[in-house]
Amino acid sequence: MDYGKFKYEEQRQAREARKKQKHVELKEVKMRPGIEDHDYEFKTRHARRFLEEGNKVKVTMMFRGRQMAHPELGRQVLERVSSELSDVSKVESHPQMEARSMTMVLTPLKV
Repeated sequence: MDYGKFKYEEQRQAREARKKQKHVELKEVKMRPGIEDHDYEFKTRHARRFLEEGNKVKVTMMFRGRQMAHPELGRQVLERVSSELSDVSKVESHPQMEARSMTMVLTPLKV
């Protein structure tokens, strides 16, 4: 068997496999603990659209000043987001504090 032909066929198969791959992006939605209803619904709708497109969504809760004293308020908003989007997503990483922000990553159910 010709080794050059073998290598060429192998490279061609790898190229075809790369074409068929699904590229998943990480989209981010930023919120604040005292978010109003309309803003919350708007951002949740965007997150839903990202998940339906097949992308992961990172929901970031940003805290400022005295809001740092009550991280449970931000956690409640993140839990509300995850429960509302549970029909199209599952939680990949649960809410965790990182400096002045709390993050959670949601992945689509069908990838």
